[in-house]
Order: sequence, then structure tokens, then C-alpha cells
Amino acid sequence: AARLCSGAGGEAEAAGGDGAMLRHLARKLRASGPVTVAEYMREALTNPGQGYYTRRGGVGESGDFITSPEISQVFGELIGIWYISEWMAMGKPSTFQLVELGPGRGTLTEDILRVFKQLASVLSKCDVSVHLVEVSPKLSEIQAVLLTGGKVQPNPEDESAYMKGISKTGIPIFWYRDIQDVPPGYSFYLAHEFFDALPIHKFQRTEKGWREVLVDIDPEVPDRLRFVLSPSRTPATQNFIQAEESRDHVEVCPEAGVIMQRLASRIEKDGGAALVADYGHDGTKTDTFRGFRNHKLHDVLSAPGTADLTADVDFSYLRKMAQGKTATLGPVKQREFLKNMGIDLRLQVLLQNSRDTATREQLLHSYDMLMNPEKMGDCFHFFALLPHHRLVRPDKKDKPESKSPLPPVAGFNELLLK
Repeated sequence: AARLCSGAGGEAEAAGGDGAMLRHLARKLRASGPVTVAEYMREALTNPGQGYYTRRGGVGESGDFITSPEISQVFGELIGIWYISEWMAMGKPSTFQLVELGPGRGTLTEDILRVFKQLASVLSKCDVSVHLVEVSPKLSEIQAVLLTGGKVQPNPEDESAYMKGISKTGIPIFWYRDIQDVPPGYSFYLAHEFFDALPIHKFQRTEKGWREVLVDIDPEVPDRLRFVLSPSRTPATQNFIQAEESRDHVEVCPEAGVIMQRLASRIEKDGGAALVADYGHDGTKTDTFRGFRNHKLHDVLSAPGTADLTADVDFSYLRKMAQGKTATLGPVKQREFLKNMGIDLRLQVLLQNSRDTATREQLLHSYDMLMNPEKMGDCFHFFALLPHHRLVRPDKKDKPESKSPLPPVAGFNELLLK
């Protein structure tokens, strides 16, 4: 149902759809030679005319993959509770920005805003705003309809947001094309299935040292793509392979590194936290690059622009890229995080309140999808960036014994329900 963990079953689908992107890439490769996997992904996913996200963006039942918020409202509600729990642990600042990177159809933001409305009395003295970083014109329209009922207006040229509106619950929402456009200030960042779609470079260890994996035209079959190895070291090989690397095949996502550095710098300067939820590993996996179309695995080089391309997130790389500016927590498995957040209690309440069998069956089915180790429970992980003082108190010489213990971080420890 969802984009599965790497190595999960599924038949690669044959090519189909229109071949405009393939023709474009074939011309480019014949003219200038092989391209990096990162450049191939960038073209296939975000090319303004033919890119998968700019043209389609297939989230949901009718699309190419389903994400956790599409499976169950409980997922988004628990993330909303995580932000409020952290906001309280940090002393209830008077304003906070919720910043979501790549918000999909807006389902997750909608679920979080429902929690904010239910806990309006807790947030009554806080000025809350929502900031969505979205490159797809099609998806931003879908988000606007869902979150504001379509009541949005384009922002004037001199402002960083390209669109703004008011949510159905009365909270201002702004849309941006880049995280750098989001105004500074105390912010909670959310990246759910965002990093996995950023372009990766792939490297293979050979007898002659590291070589980059490139995409080229197959000379035997016109308009068919194939992987080749670079004949010598590329700039990416020199810049992105760590000296201590022990794997023979490595995927590196430089864009993820840049975004992590920006998030860490912002949190260090303005406060807040970032929560990353994605499938990934802690520096152990090798070849995880795969495609999804109509909820099935799809050959990554076949019919580019018609399928979602993705690679597991390397959390050890994200941790490195935070450069010690913030503390990091995780990755913890999704089932552990949601259990710590009280998903079992929430499920019981929903089951008790549901009147019909079909609703109860749907609740149990979606719970199983999120929590079952064979489904999403073990391959999806949560990872957080927090200011250092959230985990370690600044060392005070006077009366250290009078310090009260720091509240645990929900999700990574059990949520204390008060």
C-alpha cells in the first residue's frame, strides 16, 4: 500500500505513459554524455514541464503511493501533540511557526491543526502561523483547497511567500518555494517523507577506488537508459565520500545535507525543533534507489517522469550535517515513536466512539499498517533536532541541587500524560 521498505517485494512495471521526458533526457545524454543519478532524479521529478511532482504528484489512493497521514488521522494528531508537548517543555514561547517541508496534499497539516484547535485553551496566549515549503503548483492548489477551502490570495512580488490564506481553524498560512524564504523566528519544522525524494549521488567501490554511478543511453537500444560507472573520480566522489566509509556502495544526498545545516542553524539561533519522519537507516544500507508507480515497484530508469523516485534516508549523514549546532535524537522506529506518543490509548478511544463495524475495521487496519514491523512499523523512523539546552542544562555554579529534571522528549521517551 505505502511506499515499501527497500528490499520489499513487487514486480517492476513495464514502461508506459508518454515519452516526452525520456526523449528530452536522450537528447541531453547524446549531446553531453552521462549524467549523475542526482541530475537524473532532479529532471525526472521536478523538471518544470515534464517532472513527476510538477505534473502529477501522485499521493493518495488514486496516485502512486500512500503516506501515513493518508492512512490514518491518528498519525497527524500524535505529531500535533508532539509539537505542543515540546512547546510546553520549552517554556511556552509567545509565538511559533509550524513549517512543513513538502506537505503533500496537506493532510498532515490539517490533522495537526485539528489538534491545535482542540487544545486552543492551551495555545490561547500563543501566536501560531503555518508556513508550507512547496515547489509543486498542483500540490499547493490541493493544499489550499483542503486547508483554507480555497480562500487564498497570491502574495505581491516583493514578499517571500507566493501565496497566503487563513486556515479553516483561523490560523494564517503562507506558501514558499524554498526554506530560506521562510521568515526567521521560533519555529517547529516538519519533514515527513521529504528527504527521501531529494536527489542522491550513487558511488561504487572498485579496484581503482571509488567511482560514481551515472545514467547514460544504452548504445545497443535507442532511447533506453542504463547505469554506467564514471571512468575516473568525479568532483562528487572527492567531496562526498567519507574517509572512514566501510560500505562498497554508498548513496549521498547533498541537498539533504544543506537543508539540515539550515535547519540546525535556525534552531540554534531562534529556538524550536525539527521532526523528520521517513524511511531510512543509520549508515548501514547500500543500494536503496527505487521507483513507485500505481503502488508497485517500478524500474527507476523506465518511463522517467511517470513514476516517483526515492531512496532511503541516511540518518547518520543527517546527524553529521547538523554539525553539532543542535542536539539530535533518533532515529527510532515508527512503531516505537507512536507507541511512546500514546497511539494505543488514542486507538481505544476512537474504537469506543465509533458506531459501526466498518469504521472500527478501518481503524484497526490503519493501526496495523502504521505499527506492524512487516509494513511501516520498522522501516519508517523518527529523528529530531533540538536545542542543546533542551537536553542538557547550561552548567550553573550556584545551587546545582535545586535544578528540576528536564522533561523527557515525547516519542523518544514515553509521553507523560498529565
